[in-house]
Order: sequence, then C-alpha cells, then structure tokens
Amino acid sequence: MSMRLLAKISLAIGCGWVGMSWVGVAAAQSKAKPIPTPATAKASMPWMNTALDPDTRADLMIRQMTLDEKIQLVHGIGWGPLEPGAYVPPQDNGGAGFVTGIPRLGLPNLNLADSAVGVRMAALDSRYATLLPSVIGMASSWDPSMGMLYGSVIGRELRAQGFNMSIGGGVDLIREPRNGRNFEYASEDPVLAGTMVGKLAMGVQSTHVMGDIKHYVLNDQETGRNTYNAVLNRRAMQETDLLAFQIAIGMAHPAGVMCSYNRVNGDYACENDYTLNQVLKQQWGFKGFVLSDWEATHSTVKAALAGLDMEQPGDVYFGEPLKQAVLDGKVPAARLDDMVHRIVRSMIANGVVDDPPVRSVVDPFQGRDDAKKIEESSLVLLRNQDDILPLNAGDKTIVVIGGRADVGVLSGGGSAQVDAPGGQPGGSRWGVPVYFPSSPLRYLTQQAETAADCGSGAAPGDGTPRVKVSFNAGTNLTQAAQAAAQAQVAIVFVTQWMSEGMDRPTLSLPHNQDALVEAVAKANPNTVVVLETGGPVSMPWRNQVKGIVEAWFPGIGGGQAIAEALYGRVNTWGKLPVTFPASEAQLPHPQVAGLTSTTGNNGMNGGSKHGEETKNFTVDYNVEGMEVGYKWFQVKHETPLFPFGYGLSYTRFAYSGLNVDRGARSVSFVVKNTGARSGDEIAEVYATLPAAAGEPFRRLVGFARVSLNAGQSQTVTVPIRPLYLKIFSTQKNGWERLPGAYTFEVGGSSADLPLRTDVQLAAQ
Repeated sequence: MSMRLLAKISLAIGCGWVGMSWVGVAAAQSKAKPIPTPATAKASMPWMNTALDPDTRADLMIRQMTLDEKIQLVHGIGWGPLEPGAYVPPQDNGGAGFVTGIPRLGLPNLNLADSAVGVRMAALDSRYATLLPSVIGMASSWDPSMGMLYGSVIGRELRAQGFNMSIGGGVDLIREPRNGRNFEYASEDPVLAGTMVGKLAMGVQSTHVMGDIKHYVLNDQETGRNTYNAVLNRRAMQETDLLAFQIAIGMAHPAGVMCSYNRVNGDYACENDYTLNQVLKQQWGFKGFVLSDWEATHSTVKAALAGLDMEQPGDVYFGEPLKQAVLDGKVPAARLDDMVHRIVRSMIANGVVDDPPVRSVVDPFQGRDDAKKIEESSLVLLRNQDDILPLNAGDKTIVVIGGRADVGVLSGGGSAQVDAPGGQPGGSRWGVPVYFPSSPLRYLTQQAETAADCGSGAAPGDGTPRVKVSFNAGTNLTQAAQAAAQAQVAIVFVTQWMSEGMDRPTLSLPHNQDALVEAVAKANPNTVVVLETGGPVSMPWRNQVKGIVEAWFPGIGGGQAIAEALYGRVNTWGKLPVTFPASEAQLPHPQVAGLTSTTGNNGMNGGSKHGEETKNFTVDYNVEGMEVGYKWFQVKHETPLFPFGYGLSYTRFAYSGLNVDRGARSVSFVVKNTGARSGDEIAEVYATLPAAAGEPFRRLVGFARVSLNAGQSQTVTVPIRPLYLKIFSTQKNGWERLPGAYTFEVGGSSADLPLRTDVQLAAQ
C-alpha cells in the first residue's frame, strides 16, 4: 500500500469518515474545536486582527506554518466528486476543487465551484442554482452594471451553497467564432471583454467569495487544447488577449488567475515565465495566486519557478515532489512562501477568513428575476424589416416552430453546465444538451392573449378566443411549412448547442435548421427567427425573413424575456460583442486549426481518455495578429453578415456635436431619440492611431449606455483611458502613445460611425 493511500486513509479516519454515516460525520464535526473568530484570537493569533492589512496578516500566519502545511495549501486533493470513486473528504462541499485548510491557524478550507454562468453540480446535493444567460449575452448589454449584477448572483448563490471560491470569469478573446466555449466568454474586443468580465469578477467578490479570471492565455479554441501551441508575437499578444486580462484583473483584483491548457509560444501556459512572471506578476503587479486548470500542470520545478502557485485538482507535481524540490534547493523556500502568501492574503482580502459562507437556501425567485433582467439586456435585434416587431394585437394567428420552444430554452455544456430544476437525477450528463423549463411558447401565448385582450377592448379572460398560438416541432419541413402558411406570423426558434471540449466545424446551424427556416420563410412572408446560440452563426436565409433576434443561451428567465421583447414590453438595446461573418472564407482561419474528420477535437484531456492519438500542432495567430474580429474585416475590406457593435432598437437615434477634450481624456457628443418611443442606445467610441503605429484599423476606446424618452436629447461624455490610445513597444517593454493625428469616430456600431474628427496628440 502506498504512503499516499495510507495518508488518505489516516486523514479519513481522523475526520470521522470511515465507518460513519453522514449523520455521524455531522456530529463529529459539531464536536470539533471551532475555528477561532477574530474577536477571540487577536492575542493568540495576531493574524486574525482585522485592523492589519492582508499582506501583514498573511505573513504573520505563514511564520507559524510547517513545511507540510505550506505544501498542502498549494494543491488540491484530487478530482473528488468529478471522478466516480475518487477520494472526497467530509469537508468537501461537492464542487470542482478542494484545498485543505489549517484549522489550528484559523485558515478555512477552500471549496471551489465551477460557476461560469451559475453554480454547477448543485443537484448532486439536492441544491438549486440559477442558470444565468451566457456571458456573451451579458456582454451584449455593453452595460457594466449588468456584469456587476451577473457576478453578484453567482457570488450570493455560491455563499448560500457553502462555497468560498468561484471558478469562472472567462475573458479569452473570441478569435475563433466556432470555439465551443465562446458562450462563456465576452467579446472579440479586449476593452469590451475586459470591462464586462472585470465587473463580473467584482460582483462575485463583493459577496466575500473569491473570484477567478481565466483561461490565461490564448485558450481560444477547444480543438486539441492540451496539445496545440498558440504562436503570437509579443506586441500583438499585449494589445489583444493580454490586454483583455490586464483590464479585467486591474478592475477586479481577483483572488485567482487560472492558467490554461495550451502552450504559448512553446511553453505550457502554466509554466510560462513570460506570461506568468514577467507580465502578470511584474508588469501588472498581480497580488493573487495562479492556479492551474484541471490537470494543466506539467512539471514541478519549471512550473513553480515560472509563477504557478497552485496545482489543481491534485498533488502530482505540487505535493511530495514540490516538498522534495524545496528540501533539495531546486525551488527556493522563499518561492514556496510566496506561493502560500498569495493564497492566504487572497483569502483574507476577500473576506473568506473573517466572513466565511454560511450555508442557506438559494432564493430561486430572486435568481430568476435577475436572470430575466440580464437576458432583457442581452437580446440583440438584428433585423426588423417593415417593423414586423414588436408584434401587436392585429397578429391573431401565430405559429411557433422548432427549437423545443414548447419545452424551454437551451443552455451551454461542459463545466459551465448548470443543473436544470426537475432535470436529470443526480445532475446533468457531460455532452448532453440541457433545456431549462422557461418555455417561449408558454410566454408568447400569454403575451399574445394580453395583446389581443387589450386590442379588442374586451375584458381579459372573458372566455372569448381572440388569438391562436400553435406549435410545430419543425422536425418535418413539409409540415412546418404548412403550419406556417396557415398563420399570420411564423416565429422559428433555432438552436446551436455549444460546449467545452468541442468546437463547431462550421458556422452553419446544425440539424438542417437552415433548411427549416427557408421552408417556413417561403411559406410565410412574415417570418421571425429567434436564435439560441453560443456564438456567431451563418444565415443564408437572412434576406428571406423579416425579423431576426439573437437570444444567445438565455437563462432560466429566457422564455419570458424573449416573449416580452417580441411584443415590445421590453425595448431591445443589445449590441453584438462579436462579428458575425457571412462565411468561413472571410475568417483568418477558414478551418479550425487541428480539426479534421480523423482527429476530432484531439480529446479534452490530450486524447488518452478517448482513444484518440494525441497530436501536437501550431495555431498561428500571427496570421491576424492584432487584427482580431472587426479589425480584420476592416483591413481586409470584407463585409460581415452583421458587424461588431451592431444592434437595432424599436426606436431610432441620431448623433451630433462631437468634441474631444484636450489630451483626449474624454469624448463628448449629443444623442437624440428620433423615434416615437423611449429606448436605450449604446454609443460607441473608436480611435484610429497615427500611421506610424502600423495599425490601419479602428479600435474601441469607450462606450456608454444612454436612456432617452421619445424626442429627448442628451449630451454624453465618455472617458477615454490613456492606455487605450497607446501601442505596446517591445523595445521599451512597455506602452507608449505616439505623436500624431488620432481619428475619433462615434456611432451605433463599428460600421455606422456618423461622427468623426482628427486630433493632434503629443507623445506620452
């Protein structure tokens, strides 16, 4: 029997686990010596003095730790609940990760939970968790307050379930629009992505739960994620993917940054000295700790010296091997102390030590209301020919087709999968799409009946049918077309399931749904399409339908939010955070690198668990370099299906009076609501740098949400962060503003910028 197994058995017996029931465990825990509170421990435990700063408190505590105690803080206990039969200590809360604390010093255990769009695996403990709209949907609001709300929902539900650290906060840029995890990410633009995810992480940590930002860095596709080498020059990396992380980390000061699976310019992300030490910790001054993605650690000495602070989920490299490396002098003791310091000070700084979570009951009603509010801001109206939307009392016969709209709304898979209420016993199964019980059909029927009642002047609910809403599954094209022909309006729901561990080979909708839309549109000229997708899709039928609404993965309040938006109870204001290409041929990488009919996705864990051949390959991001998303389309003079920043409203807006203040610290202009109803506009500010910068494209430098009544005007001032007007100099290893003419443009999308002016700026 191995020493490691004996240690685990010893720990299990010591915790009262072996041979005891759960009741017995609870009783044993109730008799255990409680962790001292700050009020009772200031004398004997000076690090519990809340008047001291987190760094001082952490140093005081670390001085009392043994080498073994330090080592136990820098790794997890294994796969735990994620792997059947794996060891699970009684204090483990059933999440994705667990780090054993030090009770004698008042340091609690770390219970980590996957929580990209809500708390995962709640059903394993008969708990409920709110499914929020996808992160890309939240980012479509272009409203930082929505990011803050998003994170606070996750934080409060983590606390209620007994967790003290979130594993979420994906800020990887959407370089690859077919990436299976795009629904977890925010944007192709670093300013928008960094701002929205930074606010999300702030929201999480506002609840005294430790936040995380991931996957650092260039984890922009799932295909071969454990084997591919992302190649990108340092300037381009700094101005794109790294900038998104820099913004988010600078805003939120998260407890953790999770390094990714892939290699970056040859070195694994979790043992990459440039990205971890030189950039994250030295340039940006990050004070938290770096934890690996699950099994993304590949070495002991190299990883520790390169800046990795915690191995997850187990102790393969940072358990006994790290202890021996410290004893042998291969890893300095000071480096181990730094690793531990970063972890402990983050726990203190975020309230985990002084205000630990107390398990309670999640409020599903508040969660649903918040999810619905976020989804209302996420919806993007992409097409509204002849003002077919909003629907009205004159629409007496409506057919809803496809998308399982009679059942609910689609959610994204993988480690972001939230368990549906009343769903799979014991939780969701990996690789199986999950629909949440928020039926668009149900809520559209309610809205149609309300509109009909109000339009007729009759008393609602008097028993007289005034509208007919029917449903067709859309599985038979002929029958779907016949149903559409018999209705005044046809609403087609189409879906594109996305998940961690897989990329889409194309931008086309799966399961012959493009043909479904075309058949319905041919039968009924008044066709509206609602998309539930994890990212951009191609739409060969765009000009055949009158209305298109992007709902993303809409969350537990999605059905009602969609219905209310289609009927105008909510005036949409969302804007696309990512370009929708017309076809794969427009992309820098027409095919997903490494994705072929024989290699599949190379397996989530390097292929070994799927019997596939592990294959190393390069993803050359120097093809586009800094020209990510809309910048690529501008430089290549390509017209996308829908441009970055695009989105319609049920009213219209006009721009005038552009003024850039001295030094370009802010941009001011006037926005007027020229329509007949109140609405919100997302005003976007772009800048093009002097020719010497070598960047022949505009870049987003600011944005603001403006709420206006019909006919109302407002002067809007958007602050411009100086960093956003600079380039990264590899010679100086820092940022600089070049002297010359800067062009500022303002409008409603990256392709609709009616205001423009040139400003001369000095070097900085």
